[in-house]
Amino acid sequence: MTGATVWLTGLPSAGKTTIARALADRLRAEGRPVEVLDGDEIREFLSAGLGFSRADRDVNVRRIGFVAQLLAAHGVTVLVPVIAPYADTREAVRKRHQALGTGYLEVHVATPVEVCSARDVKGLYARQAAGELTGLTGVDDPYEVPDDPDLRIDAHERTVAESADAVHALLAGRGVL
Repeated sequence: MTGATVWLTGLPSAGKTTIARALADRLRAEGRPVEVLDGDEIREFLSAGLGFSRADRDVNVRRIGFVAQLLAAHGVTVLVPVIAPYADTREAVRKRHQALGTGYLEVHVATPVEVCSARDVKGLYARQAAGELTGLTGVDDPYEVPDDPDLRIDAHERTVAESADAVHALLAGRGVL
């Protein structure tokens, strides 16, 4: 089986992890090896101690990219729902995958900040609005929207299943499945 990394980038509460988990369930049901490298879990176990400065965010993304590439090189479809706010860091992860002959696909979960703020899955937007949190990606910290992702999903206009189906179709179209 061919492995690949699918990087789902987007704002906090855009739906990245929800889509990744739905797709992972489908791929497992099809008998495919799949792993989800969730940004929050990685921060807890692999990147504990890192903050949210640009340098720390870059280190975190590169670490996740390294682990994803290792898994993908062994035939695993790796779903990475991680904000990764900086285009140059995402591009560095893509280039590492390409240099090592491993597939990499970037999916932009393009949910507008207003929708993300209304969802506010982790309460981050409310904390930022109350002045308890600074550096919230897409609000008072930058998020560089991908110029040319492999797929852009307007997740606020689709169901989770439709969004997961779109990523599945991308994987099939690129010969990963």
